[in-house]
Parts: sequence; structure tokens; C-alpha cells
Amino acid sequence: MDDGRIASPATERYARKKEAILAAATAILNRQGVKGMTLADVAAKVGLITTSVTYYYRKKDDLAAACFMRGVERFDALVGEAAKAPDASSRLLAFLDLHLDLNRRVRLGEAAPLTSFTEMRALKEPLRGSVQGAFNDLFRRVRGFFEGPEFDHLDKRDRNARTHLLLEQVFWSGSWLRRYDVDDYGRVRDKMYDILVNGLAPKGAGADAWAPLALPDPTPRSPDGQEWRETFLVAATRLINQRGYRGASVEDISAQLNVTKGSFYHHHEDKDALVVECFERTFAVTRKAQADARALTGNSWEQLSAATAALVAYQLSDHGPLLRASSMGALPIEIRHEMAQGYNRGSERFAAIISDGVAEGSVRAVDPMIAAHMINSMLNAAASLGVWVPGLEREDAARLFARPLLTGLFSS
Repeated sequence: MDDGRIASPATERYARKKEAILAAATAILNRQGVKGMTLADVAAKVGLITTSVTYYYRKKDDLAAACFMRGVERFDALVGEAAKAPDASSRLLAFLDLHLDLNRRVRLGEAAPLTSFTEMRALKEPLRGSVQGAFNDLFRRVRGFFEGPEFDHLDKRDRNARTHLLLEQVFWSGSWLRRYDVDDYGRVRDKMYDILVNGLAPKGAGADAWAPLALPDPTPRSPDGQEWRETFLVAATRLINQRGYRGASVEDISAQLNVTKGSFYHHHEDKDALVVECFERTFAVTRKAQADARALTGNSWEQLSAATAALVAYQLSDHGPLLRASSMGALPIEIRHEMAQGYNRGSERFAAIISDGVAEGSVRAVDPMIAAHMINSMLNAAASLGVWVPGLEREDAARLFARPLLTGLFSS
């Protein structure tokens, strides 16, 4: 006689409905953030009334936290499977392969959407602490990819920085993978793996090639009499990066600057206008650093390392950080498209430098566009590098974070 328990039809229905709610909520959470997600929106997406959703999740924050926890569980499963591989390189390849396969199934509608973790800090306590604790455990397991005798040359700061770099490459790949057909994912995986392991430096150069030249400060100059504008945009960018677009209210931004809400509207029509200006400032900083690097008399490798080093350091400067790309998701569709084009132009400029470098032999033969997307992912992630490397000095940021991408994750 079989003693195994058989789930009742009611239990199975409950589980299926709960999964449907989590999938719907994750899609809305990714687009609108914790503040913008409502139980009513989630209920409508799964054909329920709001009170039916509260049977599963009493409050909106409970549901948001459940989405984050499910996201951690899914990535943790990938890490656990990849960790079975015999060495660091094969673990990395397995991790990328598993992630791209999961992303492919999401694209085909065979799996629930992947969770974006950019707004974890928008949760209220104690939920935020629980979710952050689970994410920290995931982070430590991925850091295990960089542990063992072959990594004795790396200290804890190096391992933490490279773990953050790897995770963000995986998380942020969703923002550019849709440019490729799912049939091309095998090639994308191979190109990503090649860049992560071997970097962009010419073959044989290794970490010794990293000697970025200094560039001028890329901060845009404010028109005479409008120096206050830079202060305003920096404060708004920091708050939006921390709390998300919807989580950073006009009142919060005004309070950060010790000005009235009326003063805010004197200078900006609405919050959308402010976010657009923050994005345009971010694009201007990136464009200036790229142009200054292009003006160097050195080769394309020297231009690329100078631009990336300058932009990573800028993230930790008094004028940083740059606005994270995740803030685009909550903008109205027409504005969102325009801002996406701004990011694409930045990627295309990096791709042009890389392409020229491949042609002249100063950059290793890589896929220029995939490499450019990965550089942009790294620059986005640099805004939160200090969370994982406490006490990080601006002068050390590029060495810890840009260099491993450009010379290889496993380099010294």
C-alpha cells in the first residue's frame, strides 16, 4: 500500500492560483515598482476580485515580498545546480546556460517572469530585512564561485566586487536579451562567457593591461545662475535610485533639498519631467566621458579603459551616481522609448570603440554589441557597489569593478 500523501484537488487549485498571482504580481512589480503595484491590478490580471487576492496575501507589501523571495529561490536553484560543476570556469558556464535557458522559457511563455530585484529596499520592515537576508545568502553562494586555492590572489573585497559584477550581468541581461531571437541564445551565452572569462584586453596582456588614463570631470556645466540645478538633479537621482521612481515622491525629493513642494513645481512641470532631466544628465555624463576618451591619442583599448574607469569612479563621486536604467520601467511609454534610445546610443558608442579596437588589434576579438551591453550593465551596477564593498574609496572603485570585466573575472 502506498503511504504517500496525495494532494487534494482543492489544495492543487490553491497552489495554482497562488502561482498565477505571483506571476502576475511579478510582471507588474517589474514595471511599476513596489509603490506602483496594487492588489487591484494583480487581481484584474488573474481574473479575480481584490478581496480574493487578500485571501492569499493580506497586504500589497506581503505580495511584493513574496515575489522577491520567489525570485531569490529561482536564482538559488540555478546557482545550486551550477555549483555541481567541477571548476570555476565550468560553474560559470553552467550558470549562464541555466539562466539563459530560464530566460528563453520566460520569453516563450513556458515560465513565470523573472523578478527584478532593483526595488527590494522599497519594502517596509520587517519584510525588507527578511528579503535582504535571503538575497545576501544568495550572494554568498555565488561568491563561492570565487573561492578555493586558485583564488588566493583575491581578498574579500575583490570577491564581493566580482560577485556583484557577475550577478548584475545576469540580472541586467534581461534588459538587452530581447534584441536577440531565442534561437540565438546559445551564441549569446558563448560570447558572454568568453568576455567574462577572458575580458577585452588583447591576448596575453591580462591584468597588466589595466592602466587607465585620467579624464576630465564629465559633469555637465550648469548655465550661469542655475548652479542649483546640478544639486537638485544629484539629490533626485540618488533618491530615485534608492526608492525607485514611484517610491521617490515630490515631497521626499523636496525634503532632501530643504525646499518646498511649490519650489519644486516652480522648476519642473511634474516628476516625469524631473526624471527625464535626470536621465538626460546621465546620458550627458556618459557621452562626455566617451568623447573625452575618444580624444586621447592612445589606441582603442586605452580609450575604453579610460572611459569605463572614469564612469565607475563618477558613480562614487560627489556628483554621482548616474540614474539606474530600472527607473525607465515606470515612465509613460512614449517617454520610456525616448530614454531607452538614449541608453542604446551610449551602448553603440562603446560598441564603436570596441569594434575599432578589434580592427586595430588593441582589443580582443569579441562581439562588440554584447560587450557594450555588458559594460553598460557593469556601469549601472557600480551605483550600488558600495553596498557590497563597505568603505570603498572612489579611487579604488574602477580597479575593483571595471578591471575584472575588461581583463577577465578570474584574473589577478
